[in-house]
Amino acid sequence: MSINLEQFAASNKATVDSLLAVANTALATAERVAALSLGAARTALEDSSSAAKAALAVKSPNEAVALQSSLVQPAVEKAVDYSRSLYEISSDSQQQLAKMLEAQFADFQKQVSSMVAQATKAAPAGSETIVAAMQSAISSANTAFSNMTAMTKQFTETAQANVAAATKAATAATKMK
Repeated sequence: MSINLEQFAASNKATVDSLLAVANTALATAERVAALSLGAARTALEDSSSAAKAALAVKSPNEAVALQSSLVQPAVEKAVDYSRSLYEISSDSQQQLAKMLEAQFADFQKQVSSMVAQATKAAPAGSETIVAAMQSAISSANTAFSNMTAMTKQFTETAQANVAAATKAATAATKMK
């Protein structure tokens, strides 16, 4: 009985540790996003103030057009940089959470395999079909998890390539004007 209680306590501790790791990752991500957003807001306020002062100093329509043109490219570049940084924060967080999930699933696989091995040893004669069905279900779950992990990695790589292409296109478009 004490072995079961010890296993239960160890399992609960591992669950609490996992939840704390997820919560810390979420808080760190929120902190990074907040810092990025505050920095962007501060920069936007400073840029708006400078633009307003420059607009008040304009003396001709040609100067106004030149001023407007000079403000567009830096604004687009800052927006692209903000979006890229936000994506990087999100991607980092997703990767950390995926690693935690993979580690937890690996531990779960070991526990289930151990339980099946114990059940197999204690199974009465003639229960081979049930044991085989349990092993097949475990194998199917492992395959499904592996496929999900591979699809997630492929999706992440595709998203990163799309963000890079969009960033390049937006930057090139502003430089053409």
